[in-house]
Amino acid sequence: MQKRPGWVFYLSVVLLAVFVVMGIGRPEQLAEGAELALDFTTEHFGWLYLFATTGFLLFCFGVAFSPAGRIRLGADGESPEFPYPTWLGMIFSAGMGVGLVFWGVAEPMSHYNNPPLGQTTGGTPEAARISMQYSLFHWGFHQWANFAVVGLSIAYVRFRRQRAGLISETFRASLGDRVDGPLGHGINTLAVVSTVFGVATTLGLGIIQINSGLGAVADVGFGTSQQMMILAGVSVIFLLCSLMPLESGVRYVSDANMLLAAALLVFVFFAGPTDFITAAMTNAIGDYFSNVIGMSLVMTPYTGEDWVERWTIFYWAWGLSWAPFVGSFIARISRGRTIREFVLGVIGMPVLLSVAWFAVFGGSALYYELFESAGIAAAVDTEISSGLFLMLESLPFPEILGWLVLILIILFVITSANSATFVLGMFTGKGVLTPSRWLRVGWGFIQVLVAGVLLLSGGLGALQTMSIVAAFPFMILMIFMAAALLRSLREEQRQMELHAAMLEVRMQRMLKDYEADREQSEADHERSAEIAGHNESTD
Repeated sequence: MQKRPGWVFYLSVVLLAVFVVMGIGRPEQLAEGAELALDFTTEHFGWLYLFATTGFLLFCFGVAFSPAGRIRLGADGESPEFPYPTWLGMIFSAGMGVGLVFWGVAEPMSHYNNPPLGQTTGGTPEAARISMQYSLFHWGFHQWANFAVVGLSIAYVRFRRQRAGLISETFRASLGDRVDGPLGHGINTLAVVSTVFGVATTLGLGIIQINSGLGAVADVGFGTSQQMMILAGVSVIFLLCSLMPLESGVRYVSDANMLLAAALLVFVFFAGPTDFITAAMTNAIGDYFSNVIGMSLVMTPYTGEDWVERWTIFYWAWGLSWAPFVGSFIARISRGRTIREFVLGVIGMPVLLSVAWFAVFGGSALYYELFESAGIAAAVDTEISSGLFLMLESLPFPEILGWLVLILIILFVITSANSATFVLGMFTGKGVLTPSRWLRVGWGFIQVLVAGVLLLSGGLGALQTMSIVAAFPFMILMIFMAAALLRSLREEQRQMELHAAMLEVRMQRMLKDYEADREQSEADHERSAEIAGHNESTD
């Protein structure tokens, strides 16, 4: 029996409805207000985004390689719900598939044009090297640690503690029964609003990329009106998919995503500048690990430059705004995994795929720009989403590749939006694992409306702005969420150690009793033998 939506659903809908009405009625004022909020957030709390995200990464690896890493997200001995390849495919597709396709060429070429922090001159080999270094950094371990913290917290309380799969439940170890009241409703409402804005940002990026792709392969114009039409068409598809069960909806679409993405990756690797790609990847990995600490905590107080805010803080904020959605979805599909397996799977494997993607697509674009003057840098400088399809023109069968990439983007958008409808349904359906269809479809419509408003209010700039602003309060919650999880894990470790100690004492007592019984039995046997011998001698 489905549970009726509660206060969280109605509060979230009211807040988002106010935003949508303002965006439709006064898009300019909405954009100005968002910019003011962005300036205040980044000016006063930009440092906190950097420290918090780095802290989440250290926290995840610390938990994974501690004794708590052996704890299973479910009953002891329980088998995982999904096979490992399918599990990884669903994580990757629901995580950052759209973002990788959008930024795979756009980010390296953007840094190539305007190197980070003015480290070198744009359009040079050194700028190309730095562009790959920062691209891997922004799509590396930090980003996925945000998802892992939320996912691990929810999976632990849902499958280990057998509680509802709500964000508020992750705070029960610290707040107790107060999570059942207004405080818990506020936490869950904040998670819903953050999720909607995070997913709307991804939807918007995907729509912009589809618009660029249609312009490259079908000569479709680029603009807001075209993007609204594309959004409407894609929405119909993912809303129909949202009516399907998770096992047959998201799972099969994500499997198709991974197969198509892998096929495109392999083709571009071998058809493109293979030797350059492998060399650039090796160099970028070395630069990443050599400079990761400095890149993680860099600010620009001496120059007033806003590069960190426009790139690193935007990425961390985007990941934070996605964290309740992606984390909850990953938790939903991770039953039966150990904590160590969860962390290594969520942080490790997607990062390897991200490295491969940027090396192949970003590396190919840099090669064609450096050695064949393909004009990709100038195109990205004019329209940031155009670089991918222009790069494909340097490869064999560009028309076919263009359509395949378009299909891949659409599949990623559908997977992300469809997964989000499940998660939002869980949040507002009191934690049920399978929300009702009408609830999922309703959240699908709301996501579309918010994405449309953001596109109308300023396109890519508005998407980036709202990601950073919406992520800030949830980042604060995540800090306390990590502390609550650590407290729960320590308590379980103490209980496990106490149980093990009691078992050891019991075993020692049993051994001691056994030894005493054996010694007594031997003594009795010896005494009986002596008596028997004495009787024989007497006779």
